[in-house]
Amino acid sequence: MAQPRPAAAPWWRSAVIYQVYVRSFADGDGDGTGDLAGVRARLPYLAELGVNALWFTPWYVSPMKDGGYDVADYRAIDPAFGTLAEAEKLIAEARELGIRTIVDIVPNHVSDRHPWFQAALKGGPERELFHFRPGRGPGGELPPNDWPSQFVGSTEPVWTRLPDGDWYLHLFTPEQPDLNWAHPVVRQEHEDILRFWFERGVAGVRIDSAALLAKDPALTDLADTPGPHPFVDRDELHDIYRSWRTVADEHDGVFVGEVWLPDPERFARYLRPDELHTAFNFAFLSCPWDAERLRASIDTTLAEHAPVGAPATWVLCNHDVTRTVTRYGREDTGFDFAAKAFGTPTDLALGTRRARAAALLSLALPGAVYLYQGEELGLPEADIPLDRIQDPMHARSGGADPGRDGCRVPLPWAADGPYAGFGSREEPWLPQPADWASYAVDRQAADPRSMLNLYREAIGLRPVFGDGPLTWLPSPDGVLAFTRAPGVTCVVNLADEPAELPSARELLLASDPLDADGRLPKDTAVWLRA
Repeated sequence: MAQPRPAAAPWWRSAVIYQVYVRSFADGDGDGTGDLAGVRARLPYLAELGVNALWFTPWYVSPMKDGGYDVADYRAIDPAFGTLAEAEKLIAEARELGIRTIVDIVPNHVSDRHPWFQAALKGGPERELFHFRPGRGPGGELPPNDWPSQFVGSTEPVWTRLPDGDWYLHLFTPEQPDLNWAHPVVRQEHEDILRFWFERGVAGVRIDSAALLAKDPALTDLADTPGPHPFVDRDELHDIYRSWRTVADEHDGVFVGEVWLPDPERFARYLRPDELHTAFNFAFLSCPWDAERLRASIDTTLAEHAPVGAPATWVLCNHDVTRTVTRYGREDTGFDFAAKAFGTPTDLALGTRRARAAALLSLALPGAVYLYQGEELGLPEADIPLDRIQDPMHARSGGADPGRDGCRVPLPWAADGPYAGFGSREEPWLPQPADWASYAVDRQAADPRSMLNLYREAIGLRPVFGDGPLTWLPSPDGVLAFTRAPGVTCVVNLADEPAELPSARELLLASDPLDADGRLPKDTAVWLRA
């Protein structure tokens, strides 16, 4: 009698998920801003790339004071991007191509244009939905506490005073007032928002700033808090996410949390079976191009996830950090990705070579892989003229930090088209570098050795690794070698000298050519099969 097949693992445990920053992906109506029409037109491209899901950064109604992470209405699409009906069509059309949709929920704060906050400004009972407090000192002229901004390098306060004398809390910009998650109305509203999007066909939700929602009710000074942090990783959060998990399970939905925590045990708590399904792996993203440290990061990540049975996630870049090609081309500050620098020397040829090898490394690891738009094109970080910078991080750091706009520049689609084929009739919302057309999709599609074709091949071949655990193989210093399935091996050479490869192996894919002696050059990765 035939044995029953084992149940297939859930799709999200090994998916390749493509992050879409709508504003910069493709312009469908020619107005200089990317939109849902542009994404819908490029769905065949995403299907050919082979991705399993799309994660959309916030596409909701927003004044765009922080790239859409200041939400005024969670149930409506910003008119610059399209309509709710278009979003529903996009979700359905993507699903017909085998591509699921993940939306971004921003629960820590809302826009100051949100109806709740507008009512709170008028002194209504909605103030209880936020953190309003009297100030300290003579006449209440000092902020209620000493909490720091969550924008790295910011010298700006996290409290803003109103004409009536009260102050309100905003861990980010003044246009992003923090919600009071101790209030049941806030909790109920967000559960309703989750249901709203699950009912429209989304497969998952990415949770922005997932460890920041709960605040110390006393709003104690950070300097006077010897125990739990007053606003990071508080125990109350887990009850919130257990409630959310109930909603997700009703719709077969998935969560991925943006959880930045240095403590592996605390991090793993968010991934227990009744909380979040997955969380981003920032340690791997920020790891220098060093074999010993990369191996330690991989081992630590897998060890963190093992006790709760959650899959790891691997990401090289996103909309908040310097692009991979540029980071890997910097020998000094390249991996301090949270503190960007103006004019840092970059060797783009070196960065590109390493980024190609890193692509094969990350795609060979067990778990899910997140791919930020343009990563498959090998785009470098762009230098944005000072008068065109829009990211509030620049202003709130006193001009010391160039902000995140350099990784958000509109994509190049056609080398000979206006604005590199982005689709605009006028200059896009962020300027493209002069050489942007050289990275265009149509040019790379015709080049067998392009970054685009490397990603297409790698994603298509990735299933050969199976779903087994990672086993390290003996290798020289500076070389990473591991297997995931019998006879299938990934080898990455980070040493100064070429590395010998195992004999009697079929070369499935190489990030760059082997040398004349069949050895693996420095900063190169290969996939082999016995």
